[in-house]
Amino acid sequence: MSRNRVVVIGAGIGGLVAALELAARGVEVVVCEAWEQPGGKIRQVPVGGTFQNAGPTVFTMKWVFEELFAQVGETLSDHLQLSKLETLARHIWGAGEAPSDQFDLFADIKASADAVAEFAGAAEARRYQAFCERTRLIYRTLESPYLRAARTHPASLAWAVGRDSVSGLMQISPFGSMWGELGRYFHNPRLRQLFGRYATYCGSSPFSASATLMLVAHVEQDGVWSLEGGMHALASKLAELTAKKGAELRYGARVSEVLIQGARAKGVQLSNGEVIDAAAVIFNGDSAALASGLLGGESTRATSASKAMQRSLSAVTWNLVAPNSGLSLSMHNVFFSDNTRREFDTLFSQGKLPTDPTVYICAQDHVEGKLPVRDAPQRLFCLINAPANADRPNALTDAEIERVQAATFAKLARCGLQLGGAVNDGLRTTPADFNRLFPATGGALYGQASHGWRSAFERPGARSKIDGLYLAGGSAHPGPGVPMAALSGRQAAASVIADFS
Repeated sequence: MSRNRVVVIGAGIGGLVAALELAARGVEVVVCEAWEQPGGKIRQVPVGGTFQNAGPTVFTMKWVFEELFAQVGETLSDHLQLSKLETLARHIWGAGEAPSDQFDLFADIKASADAVAEFAGAAEARRYQAFCERTRLIYRTLESPYLRAARTHPASLAWAVGRDSVSGLMQISPFGSMWGELGRYFHNPRLRQLFGRYATYCGSSPFSASATLMLVAHVEQDGVWSLEGGMHALASKLAELTAKKGAELRYGARVSEVLIQGARAKGVQLSNGEVIDAAAVIFNGDSAALASGLLGGESTRATSASKAMQRSLSAVTWNLVAPNSGLSLSMHNVFFSDNTRREFDTLFSQGKLPTDPTVYICAQDHVEGKLPVRDAPQRLFCLINAPANADRPNALTDAEIERVQAATFAKLARCGLQLGGAVNDGLRTTPADFNRLFPATGGALYGQASHGWRSAFERPGARSKIDGLYLAGGSAHPGPGVPMAALSGRQAAASVIADFS
């Protein structure tokens, strides 16, 4: 066994970041990826004679990657072409016939405040500006002691955010619900619905999520970028740099077991029987796969199993190529449900697809300064939230998915977005598909749901309960999302280095 070899299971963002940092420090690294491409949930799929991104679409917290690239002796801007978006998202309600049915949120707070004033009045605009200040405070309070830190617990976090632990915690609103706290700032129900949607960035319900999640609004306000080549360009570049720094990336190499010897991880066995010895193993996948025994019975001790009811949301997605006609799109677009509470009750309480879902569309060819030619085909990624129950008796049926597909695209047509027959020629991905891609999750895309104040402390940290086995990815601390997964990878790498030392 190589005394300092590290095996990384999974070439998702967390695994790539961990491998890159370790390889840059001279550690022998082998990355084992079951698929034939890097990226994990940042997938590329062939549709309509072209490749499309079929995963995360929003690039935020650029500083995470600037710091990462600097750490390994590189510069982010030398490798990736980024364009900051002026319009964060376009939001549409109802039939889209009246000006009040459409609202754009901008990167510039004053421009957004002016839009809020026109949409809902001057008083609402003042409350919006107060909301921006509050979310900035929550984010700044948590960046160092939570986002950048190894796994923490309530007492240590309370100590870190202020001398007076109680008041320190109160300023980040951990005990109130996101929906309730939003009601203090937004009296207009549509704006409350708009900012409540940020809970779904963690696969959660705004009615059950902690108000602390309002910090997501600040993350977007702080900057959203588009990447030349889409989000998969980030994964490809990280993989390229990881190999450049000396790591071995092996695609089509599915790990069947984490080898445990003497209560310590000692390597992995591949599905073809090959054994790779190692001094440490980093698992970049959903921790549910370990807890359920998919990587061997010994590895079930690595982390606590989460209950199915705690799972985050899954999704039904469509990758399409369709003419740019009808309703004018921005890069990021949201078509809202008419009843938010019913939508989330249906998803979480009933485990069903809502009959009137909120629809997100990423117009992948629509970037700042490069609008698609009128009536020319453009790549569209469409998503609705779905329950993560693909491995349960109440799993969604094909008939249910067909019904919600018809309702979804009828809704878009009523709003003025004409997609014609493109739906039938596109690629649909369901919770069952996501469960096959990410086993033991039921299709959940964000680990466990961020419901209640305790959820922030229930995600496993970089060090598992088995010596030599480390965790990275969206199901680990600090949580889901591309920059969070990158931070988890950095924490895993730091933990390995510290333990090697």
